[in-house]
Amino acid sequence: MFRRILIANRGEIAIRIIRTCQEMDIETVAVYSRADADALHVKLATYAICIGEGRAEESYLNQKAVISAAVAYKCDAVHPGYGFLSENADFAELCEKNGITFIGPSPEAIRRFGDKSTARQTMKDAGVPVIPGSDGIVASAEEGADIAENIGYPVLIKASAGGGGRGMRRVDSPEKFNEMFEEARAEAKANFGNGALYIEKLVQNTKHIEFQILADDYGHVIHLGERDCSVQRRNQKMIEETPSRTIPAELRDKMGKTAVLCAEAGGYTNAGTVEFLCTEKGEYYFMEMNARIQVEHGITEMVTGIDIVREQIRIASGMSLDMEQDDVVFSGHAIECRINAEDPDNGFRPSPGKVSFIHIPGGKGVRVDTALYSGCSVSPYYDSLIAKVIARGKTRLEALKIMRRALEELIIDGIKTNISFMCLILYDTDFARGRYDTGFIDGKLSTFVNWDMFYDGISQMENGRWIHLK
Repeated sequence: MFRRILIANRGEIAIRIIRTCQEMDIETVAVYSRADADALHVKLATYAICIGEGRAEESYLNQKAVISAAVAYKCDAVHPGYGFLSENADFAELCEKNGITFIGPSPEAIRRFGDKSTARQTMKDAGVPVIPGSDGIVASAEEGADIAENIGYPVLIKASAGGGGRGMRRVDSPEKFNEMFEEARAEAKANFGNGALYIEKLVQNTKHIEFQILADDYGHVIHLGERDCSVQRRNQKMIEETPSRTIPAELRDKMGKTAVLCAEAGGYTNAGTVEFLCTEKGEYYFMEMNARIQVEHGITEMVTGIDIVREQIRIASGMSLDMEQDDVVFSGHAIECRINAEDPDNGFRPSPGKVSFIHIPGGKGVRVDTALYSGCSVSPYYDSLIAKVIARGKTRLEALKIMRRALEELIIDGIKTNISFMCLILYDTDFARGRYDTGFIDGKLSTFVNWDMFYDGISQMENGRWIHLK
């Protein structure tokens, strides 16, 4: 087992990894930017070292600085968390060249699944259903327009190296295709350093269902059930839950086996997530494999009792999985709300600043992963995610009620957050009954012309019990 692990990340995921390492008696090294000098992960790690200025390119994305810190502190391994360098095959190779274990899949697997068009073809060759679209990268807007015409509008133009909704454009008619293609290419180039694009048919009114998988170096692959990630705004996940209310047992079993097949076909090891689009008719299509731990991994941990970070570390150290598929037991229902530093009243504009006061909710069935503390600062340099509130109950209704109570108890003063927006969703009749898909949020927002109408239109279910949150 590793003696010392460097955590190449920040925020709540860095703290999440530190906690498991402490339980495993593994020392941790935190890296931080000058903007994060007073961050909580810096205070909690065994050791900490500054690796650059506030901009991610000058610190958390500076591969040489991260490796130099790992070498200087004699680290056995690097855990990349999610984001930053977590799906960077070059960084994984750099770790190997310096005798440091990368806690994640092999560089080859990262490349195979990181290039979305290559991943599509790999899955297609393995017999996994994929969304109709282009065979590989689309070289020009003209070629893409021809493909779109053949498969039929609406279509999605997607960045091959993309994720998080960046480098993605919906096109409903031929007239807009060229413009949207160039916009997507420019955004993909700016965000990922790679402007390659591919085309997919837009499958509408679908569920976004993902399966957590674990795979060791000895050919053992299992899944830990599904997560429903359909509540999204502009392709960004907002609320996740497990199990999905709308996936019957037979389909769940079939999709789980397909997720395992995806990992096997791609030679994948460590923790990963296979993402599908699922229609009302029970048809499902492979979207992508996320070659890292997911933001929403906590809800899977809550219903299985399995520490996914621990399993990542064990697998990376050369140990085999100590469980079979039949050993995975699911208990209860869990929901996660992503709390962001953003202002819903102004188009969800990021809201960095100083947190003057924070109160973390507690009680039965509540887990909060956050790096916030009273007096800390939320930096403008990084993602606006500041907390993940997770609620678990014996049933979905119980989990929903616990989550409502937890969000009403959560207080973050000094910055704007999306807490009130999350409450609106939780009290919405359609959400409460599980009647939602990937178009749920956009559909709700389009119903109202302004925030006050949206607020008043959805808050009536509980007669304004939490009207003070506005």
